[in-house]
Amino acid sequence: MTKTVDNKEQEAATLASFIEIYCRENHKTPSLCAECADLLYYAKKRLDACPYDPKPKCKNCQTHCYAPANRVKIKAVMKFSGMFMVRRGRLDWLFKYFLSGKK
Repeated sequence: MTKTVDNKEQEAATLASFIEIYCRENHKTPSLCAECADLLYYAKKRLDACPYDPKPKCKNCQTHCYAPANRVKIKAVMKFSGMFMVRRGRLDWLFKYFLSGKK
């Protein structure tokens, strides 16, 4: 596998983790609700279609591929889940993701 594929797989796993945390804590369902499952499907589809190599972080990208409504949703998910992990002491995971040297 190429490095770009590995990075996209890692980012897809991160998206899934953040959406699972958000759904579990806000929607109180044992598995992803329909809304969060749709958001995860949409996010993975957009990730697979990213034309950049290497892929930049979405917040630093000059081409926003998310529809405005989904951009608002994913920002809310990332903000909530990131803060949730900080409050739960998962700084090691956040440092690994955000300071891993990916541009």
